[in-house]
Amino acid sequence: MSGAEEAGGGGPAAGPAGSVPAGVGVGVAGPGAAAGPAAAAALGEAAGPGLPDEAGLAGARQLQEAAGDPDAPPKKRLRAAEAAEAAAAAAAAGSGKLEERLYSVLCCTVCLDLPKASVYQCTNGHLMCAGCFIHLLADARLKEEQATCPNCRCEISKSLCCRNLAVEKAVSELPSECGFCLCQFPRSILERHQKEECQDRVTQCKYKRIGCPWHGPFHELTVHEAACAHPTKTGNELMEILDEMDQSHRKEMQLYNSIFSLLSFEKIGYTEVQFRPYRTDDFITRLYYETPRFTVLNQTWVLKARVNDSERNPNLSCKRTLSFQLLLKSKVTAPLECSFLLLKGPYDDVKISPVIYHFVFTNESNETDYVPLPIVDSVECNKLLAAKNINLRLFLFQIQK
Repeated sequence: MSGAEEAGGGGPAAGPAGSVPAGVGVGVAGPGAAAGPAAAAALGEAAGPGLPDEAGLAGARQLQEAAGDPDAPPKKRLRAAEAAEAAAAAAAAGSGKLEERLYSVLCCTVCLDLPKASVYQCTNGHLMCAGCFIHLLADARLKEEQATCPNCRCEISKSLCCRNLAVEKAVSELPSECGFCLCQFPRSILERHQKEECQDRVTQCKYKRIGCPWHGPFHELTVHEAACAHPTKTGNELMEILDEMDQSHRKEMQLYNSIFSLLSFEKIGYTEVQFRPYRTDDFITRLYYETPRFTVLNQTWVLKARVNDSERNPNLSCKRTLSFQLLLKSKVTAPLECSFLLLKGPYDDVKISPVIYHFVFTNESNETDYVPLPIVDSVECNKLLAAKNINLRLFLFQIQK
């Protein structure tokens, strides 16, 4: 189920304070339905002078709607139910910790988790973490719809939404539990603590490069390295491990040597290309991208791209990929042998690994097969899909015999 469809679970409008929204708590009483009114009361009463009652009640309504929505993903329903139960427990105790009350106010309206980085808000102030915001925009592009806020259904886009720096700073100061030592730290320093300071963080032996498989807490590292048997291995025992390392290193060097070799060619061309979104004329339209015609190496070219190899509903897939095709539009008098690769543009932050493709263009065979655009993962693919256009840089190398 896509991010946009997950967001659809928060649809029913909230009624007066203390009332249960339509569709919540009707039928078999689940954990979210039972805890909903209590959660609303807890957040409303425990808000305190620093938080208006409306903010607490809005957060409680959001939690109970997500917990009681049968169409919401199981993980989201469970998280909402746990948050609602925590609010109910706080009500029974008379008050809750400030960070617990702030959680429902500052959490992302899509995933119901506290944002880890940038926080975006719609024109009505509803908050979305950067990952969910990009996912909503990408889903809307795939479904040929206008992206909307999952709470109020107002239109959202990169131009309409802005970051909320106050919420980002507030979230960075909230305590969070270290995943290794289980101590509480402000979120702003938690990452540094887990990477550099925590004595229980998982680390590896310094002899990993010669085959030691040990993983363990940092405070046991010194004892292990003192007793590690790998430094005393003979050269013959280490040869197999070193051969595997050499093979991996050889592949990396082969790529770089190929690029350096191409840079020595006589005829080299590059250009910035802009992929624009279009729809097919099929009954069920499919999204594809195409560039305007451009000239490189005195020839006219076009690039096309498609999502998930033009599968029927790519918006229903969590794994997303892009593949592209290079087409020669001008006529040639002799076969044109070329190597080419696509890299990110000068103003994009998408991560693309360099891969060199090779093809011989003729008048009869003037287009390549669709080849993968080597994007690191689906998150990077969503960044490209969420953009109005995809801007990349194409390099072409003509091979002369």
